[in-house]
Amino acid sequence: MTETVVATTPPKASGKSPAPRSGGGLNSPRGTVATVIMAVLALLWLFPLVWALINSFRDYDYTQANGYLSFGGWTLDNYREAWERGNFGLHFKNSLLITVPAVLLTLWLSSMVGFVLARFSFRLNLTLLGVFLAANLLPPQALLIPIFRIFREIPLPMFMSDSGSMLNSFWSLILINTAFQLGFCTFVLSNYMKTLPHEIYESAELDGASVWRQYWQLTMPLVRPALAALATLQVTWVYNEFFWATVLLQQGDKYPVTSALNNLRGQFFTDTNLVAAGSILVALPVLVVFFALQKQFVSGLTLGSTKG
Repeated sequence: MTETVVATTPPKASGKSPAPRSGGGLNSPRGTVATVIMAVLALLWLFPLVWALINSFRDYDYTQANGYLSFGGWTLDNYREAWERGNFGLHFKNSLLITVPAVLLTLWLSSMVGFVLARFSFRLNLTLLGVFLAANLLPPQALLIPIFRIFREIPLPMFMSDSGSMLNSFWSLILINTAFQLGFCTFVLSNYMKTLPHEIYESAELDGASVWRQYWQLTMPLVRPALAALATLQVTWVYNEFFWATVLLQQGDKYPVTSALNNLRGQFFTDTNLVAAGSILVALPVLVVFFALQKQFVSGLTLGSTKG
């Protein structure tokens, strides 16, 4: 008896990729509700900012006569008067002299401490990190009197301070902002550096690279996204700092630009449209920094979100 073998050929591939699944997180009813809620929250958050921007271009007398819900009375005089009355040119310079050194010094010191905490293991590793984080746990108001007295007793040459001490000096604000922001930046950078592969450091040691070279030429380029994200946050926090500037500075010509907004307040009434124009001028440098570093800021915040 002869067996008959039937050859079967496998089905040919159609060459078409499988159709994507319909639906998704944002297409589901729950995703739609979440999108609507986020849109409403975004509008509620943007409304005061947009309304302040609109009123900054309106005349105060017109809004008093017709109400703030009316439209009209458009003018650019609020910005001109705010710039001249608030002496914003001088105070922008003061903020620049305070913010740039404080941010650079904070990032430099925190990157070195973070490198040591991430690269080397020793008994007081976590204790050292806790010491740096302790500055963020204390409210600034609790340290006002001791810091004021200490800075009053620390002498400085007359070319560095008109008062001969740390008071009424830009150095005091640079130092205090660096001290309070160092712990947070150290915590972020040390955790960021711990994600870097140890193999690259082993290869660097085999090639004879010193510890300083591993830090400066190997680690710093790899943590550039984290540095950009922290730089954006630090510029915002130091630039907008108001409390210590009013405590440690005693001359109006040394106040940062945030303190200069007090010059726009009248003795008997406050022109809210004028204050809105001044606030928009104060916010512009921070917006420029954010949009300039937006790509690095987002990449620094989302790094590691796709790791398994």
